[in-house]
Amino acid sequence: MTSATTPAAPTRADEPAPKTTAPDIVEGVRDRLDGAIDHLQVGARTWSSLTVAQRVTLLRAVRTSVAASAEDWATTASASKGLTAQHPLAGEEWLSGPYSVLGALDAYIETLSRLAEGRNPLDGLTIGRAPGGRTRVQAFPLTGIDRFLLSGYTGEVWLEPGVTPNAARAAAGLAQRTPAEPAGVGLVLGAGNITSIPVLDVMYELLAHNRTVLLKVNPTQDALVPVYKRALAPLIEPGFLRIVRGGPEVGAYLTGHPGLAHVHITGSAATFDAIVWGPSTGAGAAATKRRRRENRPQLKKPITAELGGVSPIIIVPGRWTDADITYHAEHVATMRLQNSGHNCIAGQVVILSSDWDQADAFRAALRRAYANAPERPIWYPGSPSRMHLATDEYPDALVLGDRLLVEIEGDDDPAALQTTEYFSPVLGVVTVPGTGQAFLDAAVTHANEKLQGTLGANLLIDPVTEKTLGAGFERAITALHYGSIAINGWTAFGFITPTMTWGAFPGNTIEDVGSGIGIVHNALLLDQVERSVIRGPFRPLPRSLPLLNGGGRLTILPKPPWFVSARTGAAVSEGLTRYRATGGVLGLVKTLARAMRA
Repeated sequence: MTSATTPAAPTRADEPAPKTTAPDIVEGVRDRLDGAIDHLQVGARTWSSLTVAQRVTLLRAVRTSVAASAEDWATTASASKGLTAQHPLAGEEWLSGPYSVLGALDAYIETLSRLAEGRNPLDGLTIGRAPGGRTRVQAFPLTGIDRFLLSGYTGEVWLEPGVTPNAARAAAGLAQRTPAEPAGVGLVLGAGNITSIPVLDVMYELLAHNRTVLLKVNPTQDALVPVYKRALAPLIEPGFLRIVRGGPEVGAYLTGHPGLAHVHITGSAATFDAIVWGPSTGAGAAATKRRRRENRPQLKKPITAELGGVSPIIIVPGRWTDADITYHAEHVATMRLQNSGHNCIAGQVVILSSDWDQADAFRAALRRAYANAPERPIWYPGSPSRMHLATDEYPDALVLGDRLLVEIEGDDDPAALQTTEYFSPVLGVVTVPGTGQAFLDAAVTHANEKLQGTLGANLLIDPVTEKTLGAGFERAITALHYGSIAINGWTAFGFITPTMTWGAFPGNTIEDVGSGIGIVHNALLLDQVERSVIRGPFRPLPRSLPLLNGGGRLTILPKPPWFVSARTGAAVSEGLTRYRATGGVLGLVKTLARAMRA
């Protein structure tokens, strides 16, 4: 796994090292934080004494408590975002919260069980070769129920060039191969937008690195803290996890604390830079500039990060039916509007061919889908101001209720759209010329060179066109330098699939962090990961049936429950989570019946 280590540069005489006492923190708060870290240091020794089999038992206990907390988790998360339990989009909080965590626990339990039994996590998995001397691991689906419920979807993890299949097997398991070697206490600065992210990051610190964890939740997640504490009680009680609240002053105190060995953050590049280098404005700005110039970061410990970016949605021209155009317009609207656009992986820039004879029809369908999606609050702090920035930059953009559609035309400058992560319901459309391979290559170059970040890219292509492109299509995917790529899907599917990996394309540094450094999730505990590639069905049921599908993938879903246009999405998402939590064939049958009415 990639990580960044800040160099231990000597301290200048005129610039004292950051202190672990912060003037903005009252004594009692500081004492509680120090006490939590002390407990975690003791917990680290306890953790290192557990066998892998004992850790499996512990994870099963966590799974039980998460399952028991699932309903409270989803309803509390919905309320915190201004949604009632009956809102048509409340299902988002079931899937992106407890469902994601339960799936991750199941996958980690399977990986650690194999290791405990002396087997390899990759036993029985298909391992092949990808272009450029890469190894690819078929990482989804791995269970019969996933093959059935999510038929048509597959996922691969591509390792860095030069990693052989034998080397992949030898390294799989990461820190669980050496469970008795502790790595201290890690700090997780939790995300504020998706409720599973802090918990998934905690599990990765614990299992991939053998670090006990201090989780500082984002203030937007304060309402979830009691739920987290109940759900994660089996980790908290033996001293493997502590959860604290607090604002920037608490974060600043903790990142400089000598008792913490590592920092992981899910957030913005500006926050990352403030942690590593110091403030960019105010009294400390001059010292920050000097540290950058002299390459002397103020953070003296390793840091990993997931920081988002501007994600492309490449529409490869082909011969689409009216139903295809309608379906994928709703698909694109979902990529932007899920969670009101407050997602690091929200699609932001649609790349269309200016030579596609169906481009106007797709634009019209996209306007309809974008306008007709259910309204919901723009709840994330700072998002309204970013909406205003987009409106000021593009005064001719379409204002569709609570959302903005920017169609770049003529002399419009796309720079702001392509370099600003709006983190709000702002969707843009740009064009590049060409059809077939020429368009695809141009679109990949555009995404790589014009769009900020490398976290995730989405690509929609009909099966006939993909078959026509042949090996050229695979070459184009290889050239697309993103940490997660979804073909006829949304990269959020990769986020929610625990055996896939999540993080920026390798190569970022603390000097130029881009979409971040390192990966998370990765329940197979693979080393030297480059990217994950998700492939989905171009057409839903019944048009996915072989006689209607043009050689595409079969799926049983008429419309995925995560689509913002799915009429039964909330009920289906809740039903799938309850099935994941407790099983039960009758409940699953009822959920599938609802899915057929989506």
